Amino acid sequence: MNIAREVSKRSTCDRKMVGAVLVRDRMILSTGYNGSVRGMPHCSEAGHQMVDGHCRRVIHAELNALIQAARHGVAVAGSTCYVTVSPCWECFKALANAGIGRICFGEPYGDESVAKVAADIGIEICRVPLS
Repeated sequence: MNIAREVSKRSTCDRKMVGAVLVRDRMILSTGYNGSVRGMPHCSEAGHQMVDGHCRRVIHAELNALIQAARHGVAVAGSTCYVTVSPCWECFKALANAGIGRICFGEPYGDESVAKVAADIGIEICRVPLS
C-alpha cells in the first residue's frame, strides 16, 4: 500500500490523487495513477473537466494500471490490486473482468455495491489503512 501511495503522487489531478499497484507472488506487475489521456492536457494545465462532481479529464488509477499491463503484455489474472482509494463501480468491473482476485484499498470511496458484488463473485476486498 505504501507503494500505491507513492505512485499516487504522480497523479495529474489534484482533486483526488490516487495510485494503484497490481501485484502477484510479491512481484509488482504494473502501476497506475489518475492521469489524463495520453497527449491531452492535464488538470494542472487545463483545469478540471467536472461532470456530476467528478473530474472526467482523468483515467482512474486502476484502469491505468490495467492499461499499462496490457501495453506491455503482462498477464494480471490472479493478482491483487492495491489502491489508495476503493474502486468506483466502473473500475471494479474492469478489475473483476481482468481476473483480479483481491482488492486492497486505503480509504473508502463510498460505492457500497462494490463490496456486495465482490463477495457474490468471490473477489476478496480488504481495507489496509494508509500509514
